[in-house]
Amino acid sequence: MNQLWWFALPILLLPVWWHRRKREQHKAEVLATSRFLPRAEPRQTREWRWKDLVLLLVRCLMLATLIAWLADPVMPWRGDTVIVAAGTDAKWADAQAAPAGLAKADRLVMPGQQALTWLRAHQREWRPDARLLVLGDVPMPALVPEFGRKIELRTLARPPEKVERRVYIASERPEQWRRVFALEGIAVDAAPGPRTSLIVWDRKEAPPASLRAPLWLVTDIAAFPELGKAQQLDGLRYADSARGRLWHAKTWPPASADAARTLLENWQRLHAGPPAYTVPSRVFEASGAVRAPEPSGALRDMLMALLAALFVLERSLTHARRR
Repeated sequence: MNQLWWFALPILLLPVWWHRRKREQHKAEVLATSRFLPRAEPRQTREWRWKDLVLLLVRCLMLATLIAWLADPVMPWRGDTVIVAAGTDAKWADAQAAPAGLAKADRLVMPGQQALTWLRAHQREWRPDARLLVLGDVPMPALVPEFGRKIELRTLARPPEKVERRVYIASERPEQWRRVFALEGIAVDAAPGPRTSLIVWDRKEAPPASLRAPLWLVTDIAAFPELGKAQQLDGLRYADSARGRLWHAKTWPPASADAARTLLENWQRLHAGPPAYTVPSRVFEASGAVRAPEPSGALRDMLMALLAALFVLERSLTHARRR
């Protein structure tokens, strides 16, 4: 829709009309000695001065720049490019780019989870004959992206980062809870600390007001008023509070290995999020049915700076013209 602003270009005729119309009115007084002369209407002519021409040009440029800023143009200026996911081994990236003939191509380094999304939003910046190669550990998106140009993707999954999960148990039956977390070898802290990611509160009294954690497992909702009207999902009551996210289930602590495994899976799936899988290497062929995304705004900053400079120049010329 932004491109429809180009239809506003006829507005450039407005400064021309404004400069051509007669803007100065002169008041004429009839002299006593001229009463007996034949009456003649005064004729006024307006001559163009160089200040008028420069001011007209500046105003036209200012309107044209404003229309271009609203239309948000995107000029295809990029050539062959290799997009490398952050953290990718440099030697492996060189070994992949050389056979493709892109050893000397421009390189862009960005987070892997943003590579495909950013590329689709900015694909209009590449020239029609440019080649694109994406390298590294790129997470699999929810939907297969489509592009209006051919893009080759070569991925290399990195070893998964070790996520340290530490648990603090406040309960009169700590051994039952320890067996739950022993299934995955999760460390149990003797006291809560800044690295504690989960607190098990299996007590009737409320915890200290200064105690914080990303996730709480609560067995008695009386100590947490936020859980009174909390929503439920598969028997799990959950709510967000100033202490952190609160979970509660009537069946806690888990009495069987299956129940403990379900609790740990919910922790990963609902709170930590599903693990990211790497997209398999493939080639995205150009799709003619893909609707081009909105312009990326690559030139908007430059156009805004030019518009501000033209505005200052126009005001200066207008002031000089009136003197």
